Amino acid sequence: MGFSAFNFSPTIMAGVRGQNYTEPTPIQAEAIPPVLEGRDVLGLAQTGTGKTAAFALPILQRLSAGPRGVIRALIVAPTRELAEQIRANFAALGQHTGLRAIAVYGGVSAGAQAHGLKGRAEIVVACPGRLLDHMGQGNFNAKNVEVLVLDEADQMFDMGFLPDVRKILARLPATRQTLLFSATMPDALRGLAHECLRNPVTVQVKHTEAVATVTHALYPVVEHLKTPLLLELIRRAGSESILVFTKTKHRAKRVAEKVKNAGWSATDLQGNLSQNRRKAAMDGFRSGKIHVLVATDIAARGIDVSQITHVINYDITDTPEAYVHRIGRTGRAAKTGDAYTLVTANDEDMIRVIERKLGKTIERRTLENFDYRAGPPNSGQKNPGAHHPAPSHGHAPAHGQPPHGGQRPANAGGGPSSGRPFWRRRRRPR
Repeated sequence: MGFSAFNFSPTIMAGVRGQNYTEPTPIQAEAIPPVLEGRDVLGLAQTGTGKTAAFALPILQRLSAGPRGVIRALIVAPTRELAEQIRANFAALGQHTGLRAIAVYGGVSAGAQAHGLKGRAEIVVACPGRLLDHMGQGNFNAKNVEVLVLDEADQMFDMGFLPDVRKILARLPATRQTLLFSATMPDALRGLAHECLRNPVTVQVKHTEAVATVTHALYPVVEHLKTPLLLELIRRAGSESILVFTKTKHRAKRVAEKVKNAGWSATDLQGNLSQNRRKAAMDGFRSGKIHVLVATDIAARGIDVSQITHVINYDITDTPEAYVHRIGRTGRAAKTGDAYTLVTANDEDMIRVIERKLGKTIERRTLENFDYRAGPPNSGQKNPGAHHPAPSHGHAPAHGQPPHGGQRPANAGGGPSSGRPFWRRRRRPR
């Protein structure tokens, strides 16, 4: 089934072709028809499934008829990067419709946003806090809002935005179409869905499953060797776009500096950066000027870069859902990708939880010719308890040359190990 089956207007179809969309993704095929009918929709789908277009296209179709120059659609998103990404998608898909979209979020001048809100935009994509500020100052006129979208609703819940979302709901017209998209459905979010959705159509597309185009691997390592192992994985990947995840803002900054000092164009993306620096990081990564982006989960929420070939978890996630979100940043748009996770003995419990959620065991790998026995920096000692793979006579083929040259890791990993490495003591997933 192609997009022509939805009977979009010629101007919207021109935008679809301009984005080289050919076949709808599963979430698009299931969600677009009820949204076009004006039904409320509860969509459960993970990152990288095309859900933005699933609501953007029917909204553009709806707004193509009716008044112009008034705010008719509101999309609420948890982070600045995601808000800007959604706005860009609306602009690209609706470039021939004459409809205008603006993004509203903190970290930049509120005055320029106020001018835009009182201008001619029909579509507003906003983060909750700044939107409430504009509502309180009388800059946002909600009386003509016909469609509300709550995107990445579970992330808004995790970030503590549910009270703000309820305040926003109270200021919108009671008669409207509401669409709620989320990767997971915690109980508190289920309560919100019950409050704001009227007889919704539920669309559920493998929302807790990993993207099928992604290859997973765990790399067991002791904590002090994480950074050397990361640098070696980057060197051997031969990739132009690698996304690295860390747990904290401080760690993202420190790891990015290590990668940059090793010779790659790298930067960090985390909450302590100004909006201009965050935008510069994203623009550089999308353009290919920056090859390695080191990010925290929250800051990376809006990353939609189709050419990412590797996601590397420097730190394991706290939940299996967060793992799926992270690795969904690669293998997008039917392309293939690799997801590597560096794990220590302290990560055993979460590894089992993730494997149970995925319903499969993730492959354990060791890196050929990497010194797993090296001691901590400046110790002058080997680490006798660390895993050390036997030398291998095989080599993986190179796929492009990073600054230091190198090769991709072999699929099967290294040879036999010494001692009793922790990953061999794991229980099988239930």
